Amino acid sequence: MVATDKLFAGSIPEIYDRLMVPLIFEPYAADLAGRVAALAPRDVLETAAGTGVLTRALASRLAPSARIVASDLNQPMLDQAARRQQGGIVEWKQADALALPFGDRSFDVVACQFGAMFFPDKVQGYKEARRVLRPAGRFLFNVWDRIADNEFADVVTEALAGLFPDDPPRFMARTPHGHHDVERIRHDLKAAGFTDVSVAAVDARSRAPSARHVAVAYCQGTPLRNEIEQRDAARLEEATGWAADAVAARFGRGAVDGRIRAIVVTAAAP
Repeated sequence: MVATDKLFAGSIPEIYDRLMVPLIFEPYAADLAGRVAALAPRDVLETAAGTGVLTRALASRLAPSARIVASDLNQPMLDQAARRQQGGIVEWKQADALALPFGDRSFDVVACQFGAMFFPDKVQGYKEARRVLRPAGRFLFNVWDRIADNEFADVVTEALAGLFPDDPPRFMARTPHGHHDVERIRHDLKAAGFTDVSVAAVDARSRAPSARHVAVAYCQGTPLRNEIEQRDAARLEEATGWAADAVAARFGRGAVDGRIRAIVVTAAAP
């Protein structure tokens, strides 16, 4: 992972929330929130909350007496999330998942939606989740499976490799889809002190009204934009169009529908 992989700033949070969230994140937020709600927790910490798609799903499913602390490294993402989810049982907190500003044994559940891939030190991130969990608490998170099993991300990545053949942007393959080795995940969680690790693959469909919608979401609403602009800031629109043409060539010019797959992990604190 490079430094810009964690940078969600400028117009990225708004585009991410408006386009990427409904494109690929909503079905997995519903899935993860359902798993958390089944545990009936009183205190929930969400790390890497982003623009709050999981936060909103949790708030709609947990008891009114529950407390949700939603944290993220990037304040602009939390600002966008807070505009969408005002009041209720959510407390917003800027925080690094590798150095959480919370006391030991403070939460019944720690949840993380597609954030663990961004941890520069996975074991340390898991240790922090373990530290703030009460005995028998649960750490639930999901990560994307390999990029080949997530069709839109795969097509956009290969399209941009054609546009920038000497230095292709590889953000999607490197980071969002770079942490799917189940045995490594199990090993790291056990190294962090967790027990009873369970893993499940969850398939869903990613749908958009047009190929252009998909291209703007990926090229302008994620840190992939940072990589494109590092190569040539004047070519962002060209890159978006190039990606849109590739998606249209694969899925058609009208509404598009692609396969997505995530891995959902549950680990118990002893």
